Amino acid sequence: PAEAARLVARRLPQWHLTQRPLDDSSAADALDRFLAFLDYDRSYFLSSDIEQFQRAVTNLDNGLLVGDVSFAYEVYDVLRVRVSNRVEFADALLERGFDLDRKESYTWKRKDVEWPADEAAWDDLWRRKIKNQYIAHLVNRQLAGSTNGMTAADGATEAPDGEAEPIEETEAPPDLRLTPEEAIRKSYRQYLNVLNDNRAEWPVDRYLNAFAKAYDPHTDYMSASQTEDFEIGMKLSLVGIGARLTSEDGAAKIDQLISGGPAEKDGRLKAGDKIIAVAQGDGEPVSILHWPLNKAVRLIRGEKNTKVVLSVIPASDPSGTTVVKIDLIRDEVKLEDQAAKAAVKEVVDADGRTRRFGVITLPDFYADVQLARRSRADARSSAQDVRRLLRELSTNRIEGLVLDLRNNGGGLLAEAVRMTGLFIERGPVVQVSDGRRSQVMSDSDPAVVCNEPMIVLVNRQTASASEILAGALQDYGRAIIAGDSKTHGKGTVQTLADLKTGQPALGKLKVTTASFYRISGGSTQLRGITPDIVTPSSMDTLEIGEEFLPHALAWTRIPPLSYRPVDHLDELIPVLRQRVDERRRADTRYQAYLELLEQLAVRQKAPEVTLNLEERLAQARAEKELRDLLRKKDAGPGDDQADILLNESFQILCDLIALTTPPAETPPVLGAPEEPLAVTTPSS
Repeated sequence: PAEAARLVARRLPQWHLTQRPLDDSSAADALDRFLAFLDYDRSYFLSSDIEQFQRAVTNLDNGLLVGDVSFAYEVYDVLRVRVSNRVEFADALLERGFDLDRKESYTWKRKDVEWPADEAAWDDLWRRKIKNQYIAHLVNRQLAGSTNGMTAADGATEAPDGEAEPIEETEAPPDLRLTPEEAIRKSYRQYLNVLNDNRAEWPVDRYLNAFAKAYDPHTDYMSASQTEDFEIGMKLSLVGIGARLTSEDGAAKIDQLISGGPAEKDGRLKAGDKIIAVAQGDGEPVSILHWPLNKAVRLIRGEKNTKVVLSVIPASDPSGTTVVKIDLIRDEVKLEDQAAKAAVKEVVDADGRTRRFGVITLPDFYADVQLARRSRADARSSAQDVRRLLRELSTNRIEGLVLDLRNNGGGLLAEAVRMTGLFIERGPVVQVSDGRRSQVMSDSDPAVVCNEPMIVLVNRQTASASEILAGALQDYGRAIIAGDSKTHGKGTVQTLADLKTGQPALGKLKVTTASFYRISGGSTQLRGITPDIVTPSSMDTLEIGEEFLPHALAWTRIPPLSYRPVDHLDELIPVLRQRVDERRRADTRYQAYLELLEQLAVRQKAPEVTLNLEERLAQARAEKELRDLLRKKDAGPGDDQADILLNESFQILCDLIALTTPPAETPPVLGAPEEPLAVTTPSS
């Protein structure tokens, strides 16, 4: 640990984009992150503990430079004492029981509140916390009983953190016979055991990572075992449920669903959902709260065609008062399922004319880098696939194109640059700056593969390289951008390197080393891309985006580049917005959808939940109805009938064609295409 600590202290200021010195300020930020890792909802430590820790902050940077990590163990040992105390407190509290008719509430949104001032405040907080978990058990049992015809004793399954979930099986696994009291006791005792079992490894790993996270949210220290976490995460697209995971608040959080994977095809898991327990087939759920990510991932992955059952806190309920069960059949995610796809859609415009539009869905920017380096003609790449699909679409005589970048988390930047070139003659696409010098990446190929009017769909999961493509097409006036109020806002580049060459056992640093800038000069960092026409999804009500990550780097700008816009769509955008607004006001289904989103937004912002059982039951029924309705109405790629943004984009294309095509030159109604378009690209 000492050698790794010394290297982290030296490498971070040298390698990071900001060149921020390791000083008292960065040490204070690191302490904040370390405490958040250990006590994310500020319920275990007391204010007196925090004051004691903060007195040491001026020595932390100096200690790290000489390899002293003893402070990490001191804080960790205080945590173990506090958790042990709360386990005993919970046992006694559960013996006494609760007044379920009392009108009071529990503040679940605690990441920014003060730690308990004294033991009296601590005990009151924990009385409410445990009561909240107890009520969650009762509510979920009653809902399960009413929907599945089960008794209260059989209608819920134990979930970590003392919560329960509705079940669908007609026969309950053995753990369902746990009482709420037994389930809550089990979860806290398990957490204490996890802390005691991991004292040798966790304190230093999390302490060093806290210093890395103080620089920005995408910089990480990874020990040798955590490097395995990273590598496993990158391989999740090949086997398992098809989801990339990160650690947050002690749970395995869904960072991204892989296109074509079991989770994405099933449709119930969403980005932001937190997995807190895993069961194999019909076996007993195993809590994965506070587990190392690689261990949790191994439990979730498994043999092909086997069933895994996940206990999940939905992103739509960040209070954690709802736990749902999602069963999936593990499968291999085939590469062709992740590749670009195309389809032709026929749409009737406002004048009754049938228009034919192409839709290209791009989940990722991919390429077979090794084959490309050998100049192989069969080297696979997303830009090449999209080029081929555009040519196929042209033979189907499309009048407009929708490029769907929703949930595209990025990938190879060079592919985004090449893809931009399919829609413009030539010119700069993106600027990459390391703070000292800027590199311009340009399209030099004058060939344009697609000239049709174009809409680009985005959401809050559209990030990194996909933001570069969307931003460039917007800057050139080549496309109308539509979707959530903004994209993710990840405008930085990370580099992964050993702390010391040839000594992987010391761990690695994943360090932010550069920033992306649009050709107009503004960064994509933090602000992302602002759509020309906003059509919110449920993601817009959730805390998804760079702005919600601690210590996110600020938005900056550099001088713009010289470039020639393809068109001046900004002159048409006000008219397009007006037409969209008119359609929305006349669409009762869309108004109902907006009302659902407003209800979800209110739920997200509420920092408290009631601890009155009857009120909680009524709230839970309303929330279940809200989630069910949103699941039907807020479909994304893959469900054309319910995909609100995709269907709206077709109407926007109709408007765009009407505004840009003189009446005398309007093309005649087209007949059927020569042959149906094949939609899926072959595997590599």
